[in-house]
Amino acid sequence: MSTIVRVQTRRIGAMTDAIGGHAKASGKEAKTMVRVWDPLIRIFHWSLVAAFAIAWLTADELQPIHEIAGYAVAGLIAFRLAWGVVGSRYARFAQFLRGPTATFSYLGDMARGRERRYLGHNPAGAAMVVALLVTLSGTALTGWLMGEPGRVAALSDLPHITAPAFADEEGYETEYGERQAEGSLKEIHETLANVLLVLVALHIGGVVLASFRHHENLARSMVTGAKRSAGPEDIS
Repeated sequence: MSTIVRVQTRRIGAMTDAIGGHAKASGKEAKTMVRVWDPLIRIFHWSLVAAFAIAWLTADELQPIHEIAGYAVAGLIAFRLAWGVVGSRYARFAQFLRGPTATFSYLGDMARGRERRYLGHNPAGAAMVVALLVTLSGTALTGWLMGEPGRVAALSDLPHITAPAFADEEGYETEYGERQAEGSLKEIHETLANVLLVLVALHIGGVVLASFRHHENLARSMVTGAKRSAGPEDIS
């Protein structure tokens, strides 16, 4: 009888140790996740995605909605510029911006499949952030200029070359200059919008590649804000 009791006691002890070990392992696994993206950065990111998508889908079809989406993009860019200076650690430009040498070196490592993992933005991702912000700013600015005739008229007052045949017709010259400026702005606006599509495609491709290479879901981390903590070879 005592032998049976001892055997049962050992079994219970083994089960307890196993449960305790599993709990410790789970706790250790939970500790490997760290908060990287603050709530404002995540709200900004997905709001910008939505605003750009709405602006693209409503172009030439629903102009009032298109303009509202454009103003939303402009406001979000202004916020991101400010938050890049005073925001949380991984949101600050000073933390993730790299020079051309570091960026091209990282791209070379990517081509060879040996790039290091960054807890925040990697150099290629940082360059993409800058490219997207600059192109979005240009798109929003040209859209704003086309929103009111007076804004384009202000541009037409700038020095420009006028054909001699029109030089003695001041009224026609002004009207011609305004139409020319508006046409040029529209072309620039549409070109920048198309460039944005290319940049977005490259950005998504880079996110998918980095997620595959480093075995983590970067899109999900921009929802939860958490990423796997930096390992010995990673850069935090």
